[in-house]
Amino acid sequence: MKPSLISAEQASRFYHHWLNADREKRESEIQSLIHSPLHRLDLPALLQHEIGNGYSLPRAMRRIRNLLICAIIERNLSGKADLSEVVETMTLFAEFAIRTHLDSLYEELTETHGTPVGAHSGKKQKMIVLGMGKLGGRELNVSSDIDLIFVYPENGETVATRSGQRTLSNQEFFTRLGKRFIKALSEIAEDGFTFRVDMALRPNGASGPLVASIGMVEQYLIVQGREWERYAWIKARAITGDPEDIETLGHIVRPFIYRRYLDFSVIDAIRNLHQQIRADVVRQEKLHPERSNNIKLGRGGIREIEFLAQMFQLIRGGRDPALQDRSTRNTLHILAEKRQLDEKTAETLLNSYTFLRDLEHRIQYLDDAQTHSLPSNEKDLLLVANAMGMHTAAELLETWQKHREFVSGQFDAIFSDKSGSHDQSKAVIPQPLLASQTEEEQIHFLQTKFETLDFQDPESAARRMLAFWKTNRILSLSDNNRAKLISLVNSLLPELRNAHEPLVTLGRLLDFFESIARRTAYLSLLTEYPAAAKRLLHMLDASEWAARYLTRHPILLDELLDARTLMAPPDWSFFTSELDSQLENQRGDTELLMDTLREAHHAQLFRFLAQDLAGGLTVERLADHLSKLADIMVEATLREVWRAMPKRHRDTPRFAVIAYGKLGGKELGYASDLDLIFLYDDDHPDAPMLYTRLAQRFITWMTSPTSAGILFDIDVALRPDGASGLMVSSFESFERYQNESAWAWEHQALTRARFCAGDETIGNRFEALRNRILRQQRPPAWLKEEILKMRQRIHDAHPNHSGLFDLKHDAGGMIDIEFIVQYLVLEYSRQYPELTENFGNIALLKMSEKLGLVPKESGEKVSAIYRLFRKWQHQIRMQGADQAKVKPERATEQSNEVKKLWKQVFGQPSN
Repeated sequence: MKPSLISAEQASRFYHHWLNADREKRESEIQSLIHSPLHRLDLPALLQHEIGNGYSLPRAMRRIRNLLICAIIERNLSGKADLSEVVETMTLFAEFAIRTHLDSLYEELTETHGTPVGAHSGKKQKMIVLGMGKLGGRELNVSSDIDLIFVYPENGETVATRSGQRTLSNQEFFTRLGKRFIKALSEIAEDGFTFRVDMALRPNGASGPLVASIGMVEQYLIVQGREWERYAWIKARAITGDPEDIETLGHIVRPFIYRRYLDFSVIDAIRNLHQQIRADVVRQEKLHPERSNNIKLGRGGIREIEFLAQMFQLIRGGRDPALQDRSTRNTLHILAEKRQLDEKTAETLLNSYTFLRDLEHRIQYLDDAQTHSLPSNEKDLLLVANAMGMHTAAELLETWQKHREFVSGQFDAIFSDKSGSHDQSKAVIPQPLLASQTEEEQIHFLQTKFETLDFQDPESAARRMLAFWKTNRILSLSDNNRAKLISLVNSLLPELRNAHEPLVTLGRLLDFFESIARRTAYLSLLTEYPAAAKRLLHMLDASEWAARYLTRHPILLDELLDARTLMAPPDWSFFTSELDSQLENQRGDTELLMDTLREAHHAQLFRFLAQDLAGGLTVERLADHLSKLADIMVEATLREVWRAMPKRHRDTPRFAVIAYGKLGGKELGYASDLDLIFLYDDDHPDAPMLYTRLAQRFITWMTSPTSAGILFDIDVALRPDGASGLMVSSFESFERYQNESAWAWEHQALTRARFCAGDETIGNRFEALRNRILRQQRPPAWLKEEILKMRQRIHDAHPNHSGLFDLKHDAGGMIDIEFIVQYLVLEYSRQYPELTENFGNIALLKMSEKLGLVPKESGEKVSAIYRLFRKWQHQIRMQGADQAKVKPERATEQSNEVKKLWKQVFGQPSN
């Protein structure tokens, strides 16, 4: 902010009058304060100085207030104090005044009526003063009133501490205390007042009791709490009270404000509240033209920025406690850090907010008046412009208009009504739905409408649509949800013209809508964000698997809001830090921790799904991403399980998770389970039992269904001795087993094994052991025989009677390719150690060709076939099939090439 072009005395008539009352003394007082930040002032010392001069507590506080405001004006206009110092100083002074007056008045009342005590707890009762609004957010204006709510812990009555005291109920005691307290702060007397006090935000407003017990607050919020009160209570901050009572109140208030789900219905509530505020402002401006140009409540004003920030808080704060910050400025920073707002947008909103708050202060500096409108007379408007560092009023108005347009544009982008008013003559589903027609008439009517949308089978579409509207779940909808659903269906049906199979996609869409129909938040999200609804339809059209996944996890609709985030490559550092932050906030609640892990995994997987369906990921790149994601989730789950373990003897476990199979080979798919084994290296006598419990709890955390689904299915059959073996193995016993007892197929499995999570020292030892085992000398004939036996067992376990070619299990398929690679690694790693690197089947085949281990060009050809088969397998499974099979003629050329290489490697045909 530019320094003022005029002095503090010129910019503020309040400052001028205060100074002139005793210029020499007050200039000295001002000079003693303005050379260092005011939020570091010793307020108790200032108060004692005033009281030492013979002033009563109320008057002393009023005198400090006037001095402080004039010092703020001086420092702020000279450029020494920014907005942060101004609002922090006013907030600290308000807190000091509240605590000081309340303590004094509490002592006076207890002297007369005894000490209030809880009827149930028997504890001494103290009043909780909640700061609301800008006081609660630590962003108080220089001339602002303070919004307060008074709460006391529990009912009871005062206990007399001496004779002659007349006892009162706690309700009556705290009501008297509240009234005296308000008078002490707001009464206008000599030297003015300390703060105006507004109690309108208390339960039931002006018609409610001045003070309420915690139980009364709880009952009110549960039964009567309205949407606008959720918005108001975001800022609530206890300034006084017993910490235990404050915590109890917080446990009641937080669930009222913040929902555990993503609450997009709040957008409509805030929109309605904003419209009411705007209508009131317009009425006031008509009655009082001089109050036009309201920079707080007008278009593009301070309130719209606050609404923007708090909309994100109300939607997401229940799932992300970091967003439960009370400061608008802090919240905008957090939204940028968490990528909920574009960084440039957040920065510009912050700049606009700072400009508007600075402008608000300059307006209030004029007369210490609680006003938010630009002066209507030219002289005062020029004073405000000069105080803002601008030479003309026109320059001020132009700058204000730019900020206003940006803020209002951002506000309208989110809060404009997007539900639309569909032309019912063109809509497929009128409202109410065909109530007076017979079923056949309804089908005929709908069929005609679908014909206008160029559906190839309009009658089937009509019957499917009518069946949807007659399901019990849809029939029982509220009028509001039904209207939203009708609007959504009518807006999306024209989009089906571009679907691959319109009738199939229509069925998926209606199935999805049926699953979320009673969830107002999801309907609101899709109504408020039409682009997200269209992205939803495109994903349902592209994949049956995606449709099922979204139906199981509709919370992922949130990911459809921002195409940039949805399609962005993964930022693993950001993802990990966000996950860690969320887990830290949930510690102590196992269910919440498990849900947090699941939701984070589902959200990132869904982003990959969207990129995959859009053609932005190869199968190999997708597998790399999914494997990395699984590694992170395994590590995070292991860490949280260990933290929750009782009687652990170390801060971090000497325990490692080893990945085999698809995760070990970094070829994970969307629905793959995890093949894992667990190793430990710890001499503590309780280590075997402790690490067994750790592994069991880890599996439980991963596999147990919660409201958010499961994380992964876990398979531990590859551990030493299989199902009959121990759940966890010491590293020494695992090493001994691999050297002395492991079967050939277990060494085959080791070719696709790697350290995944846990203790890196054990991980490094495992990698070294793996290399030694794979590079052992083996009799070639014996090795071939063992691998052929295992291939036969797998073939026998997966008979194919379909007449189709099984891409994975049939001869010439993917299993054959994987066995060829595993044989080459086990046979030739001693001679060529680079084969033990876990590069994946494609790279290892190419490497084998370069090393001359397979005929020239066969490595390239078969690796390309393996890539193609994986692609086909992926495409088939994305359409909901459990097994990937194709017509034999489609894969004849490729399977023959694989069989050819098999025979060249093993000397006999594949079964």
